[in-house]
Formats: sequence, structure tokens, C-alpha cells
Amino acid sequence: MISITAPAYNEAENLEELCRRITNVLKDTEYDYEILIVDNGSSDKTLDILTELNKQDARIKYISLSRNFGHQGALLAGLNHSKGDAVISMDGDLQHPPEKIPEMLTLWKQGYEIVFTNKRENNNISYLRRIFTYLFYFIMSKISGLHLSYGQSDFRLLDRKVVDIICNMSERDKFLRGIVEWVGYKKIGIDYDVSPRFRGISKFSYLHLFSFAFTGILSFSKIPLRLFLISGMFISLTSIIEALYIVIRFSFFAMDTTIPHGWLTITTSIYFLSGVILMAIGVLGEYIGFIFEQTKNRPEFIISHKSDRS
Repeated sequence: MISITAPAYNEAENLEELCRRITNVLKDTEYDYEILIVDNGSSDKTLDILTELNKQDARIKYISLSRNFGHQGALLAGLNHSKGDAVISMDGDLQHPPEKIPEMLTLWKQGYEIVFTNKRENNNISYLRRIFTYLFYFIMSKISGLHLSYGQSDFRLLDRKVVDIICNMSERDKFLRGIVEWVGYKKIGIDYDVSPRFRGISKFSYLHLFSFAFTGILSFSKIPLRLFLISGMFISLTSIIEALYIVIRFSFFAMDTTIPHGWLTITTSIYFLSGVILMAIGVLGEYIGFIFEQTKNRPEFIISHKSDRS
């Protein structure tokens, strides 16, 4: 069986078309399937439409979260509750074309356990957003050691064993694009053209984009912590050099009155102490970072309703 899962946040206008197109591409295949939509705390009629779609077709299922747990939280909810031997995740706004699903299934049947997708150049997004996205993937690949190419998305196929491994990870705030690359397995990528939204507007703002990037970087690298440590060492070294300069200057040019008495001493002390503090924060941060990741134990999502028909 194949599972297709998609998060939906205020996507009431798109759900019928989404399910219709998925059904059309799967109805003539050899696979049984389920469509699992995750209502991510929507405030529109998303849940009502999902309830009606489930009544019309038992293969269309839903779970409704108690609030919005973010895009990654909704994706994880879908992965955790899918039953298929392969699980395909996609967005609910139809920018991920369902017509690519048969090609993904063909590659899975050939032995690939992960089939990821890369967006072709998308002229529908702003130039600033394209630059920000490119820089994120470039920096992320450099500091994490993972190969994350520009244009990757959460439109992917995962074999059941990969899904089980990801779902059983105790890590919180999972960055799925990094984790899918990190777990290994035999993988292949395919390209697709980003379709315009069927209806409605994007809910993924620049603030969400920044938060997404920040979570990804912190999840797979300790370099931000080490930057504080390096900064502290550099500032401390600079203050020591400045202190030597003051000693030499006042030793050989004691009558020099161009510098107010006491000013350089105070400045040097501030720089030195600031450097020591930053070094201390950097070292403590290394340890706290490990402890913090292990002690967070809140659920990644909470389900308030789910479809009755199976």
C-alpha cells in the first residue's frame, strides 16, 4: 500500500482538487493507497471538508492537530500515522504536482529507498527569497557536512523502513530535509516545475523561512556556538595586544597628554572581560547544547480529531 500525506493549514479551497488529482494518478496503478491529510490547526473549513471527503471515500483520511505545530510538525504527524509500504509527502497547495507520483513509485520499485525532488528555477518567488534560499543551502551544506542542494523540498518518497527510523528518533524539532539526507540509504532525485497555487495565498512568511533555516542550522551543526568561542578568543587576544601597546607607550612617552588618563585602561579591561565572558559562554554552550537536545521531551504534535473510517 502507498500512503500520500500532506499538511494543510487553511487550505479548504485546495483540498478537493488535491485529492481528485492524487486519486486520478493512482487509480490505474497496481497499488492500493491512502490519502492522509493533516489539518494543522486550521481556522477555516478545512476540517469540515476533510470530514466530507472521508465520507465519500474511505481512502481519504485525516488527522486534526490541536493547534498549528508548524510545517515540520504536521509532516511528522503524517509520517507517524501513515500505513503504507512507501510514504509520499507533499504540500497541500498543489505546488507539488501529484502527476510526479507514478515516476517516484517506479524509482522506488527499482530499489531506491528515498526519492527526493528538486525544484526547477521558480520565477514566481521574489529575487530576495531566492537569494536567501540559495545562501541557506550553501551555508547548511558547508557547516553540516550534508549535501543539500538548492531547490530541495518536502515533496519526497520514503520507504517504510526509512519512515520508521525517522519516527523513532527521540530528537525534537526535527529538520526533515537534513535528517533524510543524514540517514543514508539508496536515494535518487528528480526535478519538477513548481506549479502556481491552485487557490489561496502562501502562509509561509519570511519569518517562518528564517525560523526554518535557523532550526536546520542548529540541528546539524555546533559551529554557531564555536563562533562565540572563537570571537571571545580573538577579542581577548586583541585586548592583550592593546594592553602591551599601552604599557610601551606610557613607558617611553610618559609625557604624552593626547590620551586621557585612565581611558585606555578602562577600555582594555572591558574588552578583556568581554572576551573572557564570550569564551565562557561558548564553552558552556557546547555542553548545554548537548544537554538541551536530550532533555526536551515535549510531543512534536497533538491530535484532537481523526477520521473514523479506515
